[in-house]
Amino acid sequence: MAQQPPIPKELWDLVPPAAQAALLAFLGSLHADLAALRQQVADLTARLGQNSQNSSQPPSSDSPAVKRRPPPPASGRRRGAQPGHPPHHRPLLPPDEEIPRRPTACRRCGEALAGSDPEPLRHQVLELPRLKPHVTEYQLHRLPCPRCGTFTCATLPQGVPQGHQGPRLQAALAVLTGGYRLSKDQAETLCADLFAIPVCPGTVCRLEQQTTVALEPVVGPLREHVKTQHANLDETSWREEGKRAWLWVAVTALVTVFHIGRSRGGAVARSLLGPGWHWVVTSDRYSAYQWLALRRRQLCWAHLRRDFQAMLDRHNAGSTIGVQLLDFADDVFHEWYRVRDGTLRRSSLRTYIAGQRPWLRTLLQTGARCGCAKTAAVCRELLKLEPALWTFVRVDGVEPTNNAAERALRHAVLWRKSSYGTASAKGSQFVAHILSVVATCRQQGRNVLEFVTACCQAHLQGEPPPTLLPQVA
Repeated sequence: MAQQPPIPKELWDLVPPAAQAALLAFLGSLHADLAALRQQVADLTARLGQNSQNSSQPPSSDSPAVKRRPPPPASGRRRGAQPGHPPHHRPLLPPDEEIPRRPTACRRCGEALAGSDPEPLRHQVLELPRLKPHVTEYQLHRLPCPRCGTFTCATLPQGVPQGHQGPRLQAALAVLTGGYRLSKDQAETLCADLFAIPVCPGTVCRLEQQTTVALEPVVGPLREHVKTQHANLDETSWREEGKRAWLWVAVTALVTVFHIGRSRGGAVARSLLGPGWHWVVTSDRYSAYQWLALRRRQLCWAHLRRDFQAMLDRHNAGSTIGVQLLDFADDVFHEWYRVRDGTLRRSSLRTYIAGQRPWLRTLLQTGARCGCAKTAAVCRELLKLEPALWTFVRVDGVEPTNNAAERALRHAVLWRKSSYGTASAKGSQFVAHILSVVATCRQQGRNVLEFVTACCQAHLQGEPPPTLLPQVA
């Protein structure tokens, strides 16, 4: 017999028995549709509540109403440098012009003064000189042969470019577009305003391609070096020829390498790390890194903290789990900062984590059975990847976050937003090369313009370029 729906029995009895089953089926479908709509509303509400604190969205996408993490409590000290803080003075540069100034009379009694101070106070004023291009004109004479009358033209010496831009100008334009994210038109305007040098956007594109060739012998060894170090990996979307592509980055202690490809799959990560990888990769939980052994992975705790905040912000059955996980993540960061600052020994951190791991596994198991599907899914995934949460505790040189890779990508993301990607594979190759060189030079404290200029000069002269490998740099 069909089960009576939650209506008065006297009304239910009025329904013919033949229609009761159909009515129950109809009511069941309505309940299913209502449950689906409620879930859809909950998902959309959660999506509207996403921000940089509980998702992977960048802080620039946050609305003004988003509340930031509260600042640390005030210490009661005044702003600025504190007593005992070592002073930071502007370094004095070798002067191009010296103007001595001597007082002529005593500021108290007016008596005439003479002589010189052996250590006068030095006040330097820095000014940009009026810039103008240095033009070297090669006059190629064409002379007739006195015997056969054939004209022969002189050739350019070794190291002179076939175009009209020297290696330093070529490097400067590459750094302006790749290191400072100027568009081709902006680079043209800057060269005219600041250097009084006429260039056009087409010239900038051509010089970028020449710079790509000059940097290839530099970037190639950097790719091989990355395969021998602990690395932070991350990726972001890109556009190439109007189609979806991906910009990858691998960051080690002193070398950063970028790569643009049409795939976001694990094959790209394998190519960046190389076969036989036996170091540690710090990354998020993206599936492209699942081929790595868990003991070779370190999951980013900054990403985890945002996931735990999202659990809390849903205000449902998983929020209690989110509160406990969020507090635990803050404790992990607190202990790690002490290790990093030298106020806590790493052995003490190992002891602390060893005591907390069973409690965390129990909490994740509880979360995997909670009533929130998203919270349960995250907890189940973390239970599978749990050993990769603690690699930074046992391996020196590995940090608990992937912030190094995210910082490296920030410059490229801003470039993508203003340029909308690249128009060709050659353009993507220039982007990957110049980003690799700029980031690595800054890691090593080297002057980007001087290094790229040396590479362009070496390419013109057919000589090996300088290197950015740490053991040689």
